[in-house]
Amino acid sequence: MADNNDKSPHILNTSANLLGLCFIVLTSLKALNLNEATFIDELTALAIILFMGSSVLSFLSMRSTRVRHSRYERTADILFLSGLLFLFITAMLLVFNVAS
Repeated sequence: MADNNDKSPHILNTSANLLGLCFIVLTSLKALNLNEATFIDELTALAIILFMGSSVLSFLSMRSTRVRHSRYERTADILFLSGLLFLFITAMLLVFNVAS
């Protein structure tokens, strides 16, 4: 079913870890009441959605037929990279105090 370039297990593992990190960041922002003046929580919530979609699609990729496998894996890869981009933007906003 899978070829030598099977990325689905790697995408699933990494996106699940980053999903947990996003939950920690979002929970910390809510606990410290820092969400009034920033849009960091919205960017983090969007990253959560992207990483969750990536996790689900990479899991489905591992469980599906060859035809759907590559489609799920490619979409999971795109969602994963988009989630990374949003985490990067969030980090840069925090570092340069743009969002506070």
